[in-house]
Amino acid sequence: MAERDRDTAAPGSGEREGLVRSEADLRRYDTVEELLRDKLSEALGGWRGAVESAVPTLAFALVWARTENLRTSLVVAGVLVGVLLVVRLVQRQNPRFIAYAAAGVGISAFFALRSGRAEDAFLPGMLQNAAMMVLLLVTNLTRWPLFGFVVGVAEPEAFAENPTWWRRHSGIVTVAARLAWVLIALNVVRLAIMVPLYLGEQVAALGVAKVVLGWPAYLLAITAMGAILLRGRTPIDPARLA
Repeated sequence: MAERDRDTAAPGSGEREGLVRSEADLRRYDTVEELLRDKLSEALGGWRGAVESAVPTLAFALVWARTENLRTSLVVAGVLVGVLLVVRLVQRQNPRFIAYAAAGVGISAFFALRSGRAEDAFLPGMLQNAAMMVLLLVTNLTRWPLFGFVVGVAEPEAFAENPTWWRRHSGIVTVAARLAWVLIALNVVRLAIMVPLYLGEQVAALGVAKVVLGWPAYLLAITAMGAILLRGRTPIDPARLA
């Protein structure tokens, strides 16, 4: 009898189970800001991730300033990535931030070696900043802020059923857009400083700017975002649509 009841259950009822569980999970939080603090904390690498991301770039800039040899600078940066990766693996820790650094060094090497110009090692990062700025701007203006998907992915069952389930909560959309405006401002500052240095072929200054405008500036942005998440009191209301 129980089996027959399950067989005759309403179509799609199983597919809604993930959404129901996600809504129940949201009830653990009093505000949207509390929810986002919890979900975003998992995405940050802490001080160690900051060091691992900055060291190869800083090494490239310092070696170039001393030798003005493109291949030597790239080799030193690559070796440092390898050393950091080995340390992570020996400690049996997640090497994802090293993987990001390795990918960055690899792409930078491709651009720089192809053109023979050391400043082109910084071109991929600037293009990435420009693309991210445009993406964040467009998604904010269309009310599909990217930080909303951070919440969505954090609930994998609901995300598998409906990747946009979080848009049922207008508060999540509003707060996610506020956070994105902070990163839009950060990318505007990065490009405003680095593009003139790139055009002026100031390789050493580009290296310093990339490091300073990397994790240190990002941490300032995180601080601003943290202030938004600490001071805000936006209620989670599943009844209101974005």
